[in-house]
Amino acid sequence: MSEFPLEWTQEEYLREKKRLEAEGVKVLLIDTILNPIDHAETVTYNPPMLEKEPEGSVFVFYCDTGKASKERLPEFRKRFPGKHCISLRGGRGYWRKYLQVKDNADT
Repeated sequence: MSEFPLEWTQEEYLREKKRLEAEGVKVLLIDTILNPIDHAETVTYNPPMLEKEPEGSVFVFYCDTGKASKERLPEFRKRFPGKHCISLRGGRGYWRKYLQVKDNADT
C-alpha cells in the first residue's frame, strides 16, 4: 500500500478527497465522537460497516481536537488493514464550514 501521512489538515482532506475520488478511491470522514461536522459528509465510526468498504479506501478519523484520533491511529490501522487511516489535524474544533479548495486549474 502506498504511504499516507498521519494527518491531513482540512484543506488537504478536501483537496485529496477530490483528487482520490476522481481516481476511483473512496475517502470517508469518520466521526469518532458522535458529533457530525456541519457542512461535511461524515460517517459514524462503526467497525463492522467500515470493514466492508473497498480495499484501498481512505479513512480520515476525527475527534474534537485531533489529538485522540491521531493517538488511536495505530489501533485504527491494525483494525482496518488494507485501508489507509489518517487523522484530521485539529479535529472538529478547527473545521471551517465554508472552506473551499480551488482546483489546480483555477490557480
